[in-house]
Amino acid sequence: MSGPFVLGLTGSIGMGKSTLADMFEARGVPVFDADAEVRRMQGRDGALVGAIERAFPGATGSDGVDRERLGAAVFGDPAALARLEAIVHPAVRASRDDFLRRYADRPLVVFDIPLLFEKGGADEVDAVLVVSAPPEVQRARVLARPGMTVEKYEQILALQMPDADKRARADYVIDTGTTLAETEAAVARLVDKLAGGACQPPGRTR
Repeated sequence: MSGPFVLGLTGSIGMGKSTLADMFEARGVPVFDADAEVRRMQGRDGALVGAIERAFPGATGSDGVDRERLGAAVFGDPAALARLEAIVHPAVRASRDDFLRRYADRPLVVFDIPLLFEKGGADEVDAVLVVSAPPEVQRARVLARPGMTVEKYEQILALQMPDADKRARADYVIDTGTTLAETEAAVARLVDKLAGGACQPPGRTR
């Protein structure tokens, strides 16, 4: 196989995906965070700010894209959302390709992509890991977030593939409704399986 094994990491809101991504990084596995990359490119002097302002006048300011204004401009408007995605997706893909070139010598990398199934990206990775948790755990986690409401939570869920469907399509599933130690052990087993012990935590010699 040429290049690293690419593991797609996904899961619905509140399932603990960011926690798992941190656990992979702690074990020496490079992680490409798609959401973080979008925020960077939409931030102050970001690469996408100009294109987004031209497509959605008034949606940016001195600190880059105003996510609230941009959200209002595309919410409930499929055509506007498609215009935004036509700007964002190619840029994220290019950044992801750069990431792959940077870590071409690694045995395993992770693509952290929230809407991996919804946007058709599952065919572009070697395997998919779905992060899951019981519905009551998911709900409690999300509603504890600042500014979150039941209505907003339900709107987000409506845009995401149901957790049961994601788990059915996954190559691997890790349940984060257990203890952190159990979740870390599950990540460690998966890294050993996919990387053959070739990954090392930062600071250690490979």
